[in-house]
Amino acid sequence: MCNFQRKETDNIVKNARRTKTFIVTTVLAAAGLAGYAASASHSLHPAFALAVLALAAVTSRMKVKLPGINGNMSVNLPFLLTAAVSLSAAEAIMITCVSTAVQCWPRKKAKFNWEQMTFNVSMMTFACCLASLTFHAEWLRRMSWGSTTLGLALAAVTLFLGQTGPVAAVIALSEGKAAGATWWSLAHFSFPYYVLSAGISSMVQTVSSHLGWQLALGVFPLMYGIYRSYRIYSGNPADSKQDAPQVLVRSAGAGG
Repeated sequence: MCNFQRKETDNIVKNARRTKTFIVTTVLAAAGLAGYAASASHSLHPAFALAVLALAAVTSRMKVKLPGINGNMSVNLPFLLTAAVSLSAAEAIMITCVSTAVQCWPRKKAKFNWEQMTFNVSMMTFACCLASLTFHAEWLRRMSWGSTTLGLALAAVTLFLGQTGPVAAVIALSEGKAAGATWWSLAHFSFPYYVLSAGISSMVQTVSSHLGWQLALGVFPLMYGIYRSYRIYSGNPADSKQDAPQVLVRSAGAGG
């Protein structure tokens, strides 16, 4: 029994060490990519950016529990994708960081976790930067047909992989689970929402180009309706004591 307990303790310590290393790597990668993306930013749209920021922050607190995994999903994804494809990279980074911090901020009596907050903000920033760089890639702009539609689809896929991949990895490391199975549990439930988010972002782009961005951001009631539908479908509202961007990850020091 003592040998078993010692082995279990060693595994916990090893998982915690690996998780911390992964978080540090994620932070450094996000910082480097954010600096590069911000330096390559195109023209700013301050009023549009502030409006998207407000909606992203509000909807970031609307979460539903993901079945089969220690996590939840937020409804702010369409606004993050809209920021990545419709605004400059610098504005998209600001919106992502602020809305993620709002989303991860603990509710009353919940304990604040700096490691969890740091990882979530870094992971979301990294994914958003990748999506923005993909959509605004020079080779995509040279295409004479379908560049916007293709760019939006590629940006959505990039955001999907950029968020679910690191989250699955950190959950697998911290909890000693298989990364592939963890990713699949997360991906198969959340993927339809990424597809829906791409459609909503496309609608925002189309409406804003013809009628102005003010009218395009009237999609908020639609997002609230989707939030209510997801909660009814999941049958289990998000845990009010645990918050995270697209999914909740345990503390990097879990078991340490």
